[in-house]
Amino acid sequence: MINMYEVSETNKMIEHENLDVRTITLGISLLDCIDSDLDELNRKIYEKITTLAEDLVSTGQDIEKEFGIPIVNKRISVTPIALVGGAACKSPEDFVSIAKTLDRAADKVGVNFIGGYSALVSKAMTKSDENLIRSIPQALAQTERICSSVNVGSTKTGINMDAVRLCGEIVKATAEATADRDSLGCAKLVVFCNAPDDNPFMAGAFLGVTEADAVINVGVSGPGVVKKALEKVRGKGFEELCETIKKTAFKVTRVGQLVAGEASERLGVPFGIVDLSLAPTPDVGDSVAEILEEIGLERVGAPGTTAALALLNDQVKKGGVMASSYVGGLSGAFIPVSEDQGMIDAVNAGSLTLEKLEAMTCVCSVGLDMIAIPGKTSAATISGIIADEMAIGMVNQKTTAVRLIPVIGKDVGETAEFGGLLGYAPIMPVNEFGCETFIGRQGRIPAPIHSFKN
Repeated sequence: MINMYEVSETNKMIEHENLDVRTITLGISLLDCIDSDLDELNRKIYEKITTLAEDLVSTGQDIEKEFGIPIVNKRISVTPIALVGGAACKSPEDFVSIAKTLDRAADKVGVNFIGGYSALVSKAMTKSDENLIRSIPQALAQTERICSSVNVGSTKTGINMDAVRLCGEIVKATAEATADRDSLGCAKLVVFCNAPDDNPFMAGAFLGVTEADAVINVGVSGPGVVKKALEKVRGKGFEELCETIKKTAFKVTRVGQLVAGEASERLGVPFGIVDLSLAPTPDVGDSVAEILEEIGLERVGAPGTTAALALLNDQVKKGGVMASSYVGGLSGAFIPVSEDQGMIDAVNAGSLTLEKLEAMTCVCSVGLDMIAIPGKTSAATISGIIADEMAIGMVNQKTTAVRLIPVIGKDVGETAEFGGLLGYAPIMPVNEFGCETFIGRQGRIPAPIHSFKN
């Protein structure tokens, strides 16, 4: 049971340390909407979402007022649309019509993002999968709230390099389709390895086929809380450092558990998981980079950064799993460059490079996230970066992801502006040596044999 003492204990965190519930995400299965008639499919999708999510935003607002806990976003995730639209959609344009329907439904119920414009192609692509992936640039350019993801690899199946090559082309095409907005469309497109079925965080959220007809997942974030707690143990040993992170993560997760339980009961929808991910914002004091620097780094990117991040990620998870019976999603530390002022400062100071960020993804919660690169970067180079990150996830049996933004018309030394939670980002240099021949090979990289792993 969660008591009001625990709630009141977090008041200081909320008022002074940027603690919030980052998102309540209502997962909605669209499998029962499948129809061979495209118009009928769109009608069913719109009707189901607007019915089930009718009270999502107002319920979140009621919980905010009653408990004094900020709930920043109310969002929806749906079944991967490549599965839902397979019977009706014969072309990429047909899938775009579904994207527009999802966008209208999201607008109707008042959520800021709806995720699940997705395809799961870790082993191979169906024609439906390929059509959806090819529709992504148009879909993201013509909608406001749609988030898209493609899972191109897994530890069990290997990496679908045909899909990796295609995704590099799609990222570049999406950048060009939204060039008038600093290629903003790419900020809503994630390429995954080992994508979880229950992730409440955008842009990678979708409702897996193993999930219920509807489910409430909550994402909690508290980088500022962890930073403040660590200020009290400066100069102490690693044991005290780890204990402080664990205890803080426990308290933050309890807030998420409270909100999840309340939302589940009020909406009449089963509770799924709490995702405790230290997801930063551009606000000063709400930074994962600042936590790492509080641990003892002069700047993020300095030697020791990967070790400090590994410590942080592990202790956050250890504290979280003690606070809730159902911790899931991604749970750990995010390192999105544009959404973290400390990361932005580190890039500008020259301490943080793309290669160092890649090393950090071996131990963090996800991967290369919200990184702006020169608009002239080739599709093959983007595919190569994706392939590298997918390999890290596949071999290490963890979720990894890539959200790169090749900002058309901009180069190193310039800045891309995305606004809101997406923030802004300095354009980072990319290795200019080519990988076209490697990316041009067909087929997939086989799954690793972990019994031989040393």
